[in-house]
Amino acid sequence: MRQGRQNAFLFAGAAGLAGLMFGLDTGVIAGALKFMGADLHAGDRAQEWIVSSLMLGAAAGSLLAIPVSKHRGRRGAMFYAGLLFLIGTGLCALAPSIPVMIAGRIFLGVGVGFASFSAPLYIAEITEKSRRGKMISIYQLVITGGMLLALLSDSLLSYGGHWRWMLGILAVPTIFFILATTQVPYSPRWLAMQGRKHEAHGVLQKVRGSTQQATEELNRIEQNLKKTSGSGLALLKSSPGFRKTFTLGILLQMFQQLAGINILLYYAPHILEHLHFSAQAAVWCTTLLGLANMVATGIAILLIDRWGRRPLLLTSTIISTISLTLFGFLLYSHMSGGFASVAVVALLVIFTLGFATGEGPIPWTMCTEIQPLQGRGLAIACSTFANWITNWLISNVFLSVMSVIGDFGIFWSLAGFNAIFFLIGYFLVPETKGCSLEEIEQRVKANLPLREIGQPLSSSSSTTQQTVPMGMQKG
Repeated sequence: MRQGRQNAFLFAGAAGLAGLMFGLDTGVIAGALKFMGADLHAGDRAQEWIVSSLMLGAAAGSLLAIPVSKHRGRRGAMFYAGLLFLIGTGLCALAPSIPVMIAGRIFLGVGVGFASFSAPLYIAEITEKSRRGKMISIYQLVITGGMLLALLSDSLLSYGGHWRWMLGILAVPTIFFILATTQVPYSPRWLAMQGRKHEAHGVLQKVRGSTQQATEELNRIEQNLKKTSGSGLALLKSSPGFRKTFTLGILLQMFQQLAGINILLYYAPHILEHLHFSAQAAVWCTTLLGLANMVATGIAILLIDRWGRRPLLLTSTIISTISLTLFGFLLYSHMSGGFASVAVVALLVIFTLGFATGEGPIPWTMCTEIQPLQGRGLAIACSTFANWITNWLISNVFLSVMSVIGDFGIFWSLAGFNAIFFLIGYFLVPETKGCSLEEIEQRVKANLPLREIGQPLSSSSSTTQQTVPMGMQKG
């Protein structure tokens, strides 16, 4: 049993390197952009495309990963992600022009899309139920760790403006990731989907350490595969409850990006230099934001099953709204001097801490929990696509919009989006802490109000539950 857990942890850890690559490749651009822009003569519009092209590639990759993961397995999709990371890293580090740089970023983006879809799925399918939530949460923490490492590397290399080294050094962990994907087994669920039951049983025995437990879990996998034989699209057409959770998932992922964390991390050095920080000081301050992001994500992992999803999300949106509003006033007042510099960094750190404790992790958790099993794949794919497209859109126009409405205007707009996010959380988001996925699915199919699908059913709702046809109550 103990050996089985060690094997499962080792295989999940190898897949977790995908999260590290995810964080490294998305975070590295913040420190490199200013120096790269000067060398390649990239104006604001070109810099926007350099930053946002990765998100466009990730949006495409998150959809392409579905058939690749189905036909080549989660392991195969991660291996292809590694190859895309390596190609993209080489193109970016050696780019002689802006078009080549954008092409490299698109390759990186498709790799990120592959990794963000296949790695959490592999981890969920290789680890036992009691450890699954914690392992997936740790995967999210590894992403923020990758971003922090990228920002730290950028800071150390910023003194010489070595942007090609900032980008090229990522080839080293990429090679380790590719090698790791060749050493892990295929996931047992995918093997069962392919009819390779003997191999699936062998993998389960290796990661569970017990023949009996492996047999029982394989039987459960086969039963669940029968339940998901229907089409998610068919469920979307027939179930009004699923249409509501499907829409809520998309809203949560869109507003996670509209909250502004990623454009802050991507463009923080640019914003801080605009406020008269030196190039090196701006990059180091951005590294501080990356550290705050990682620490707060770790705190969220500890609190999400204690405080619940709703309290964390609502508190997070309030902190983000207030900090961005105050930051906008600071910019509007044109304050300068030591106090203003400290206030700028403090407000950005407070915003990052607030975001990462709720608005960051909660949408990913909720989008998995609130969707019925038959439509879960479709719903997660569409909400993830919405996340990347929104990320691309705001990254692609950030500098242009800021030049029109001013730096204070852009941050007041982001504060407004966070206020709307609070309203969505207050009126629509259920509390799913302590609820089984089967209970939530039953309430979704009973077409209960969104806020009630995760709560204990009231007496009136219990009557509704009892009158639901038996076919609808099946998970």
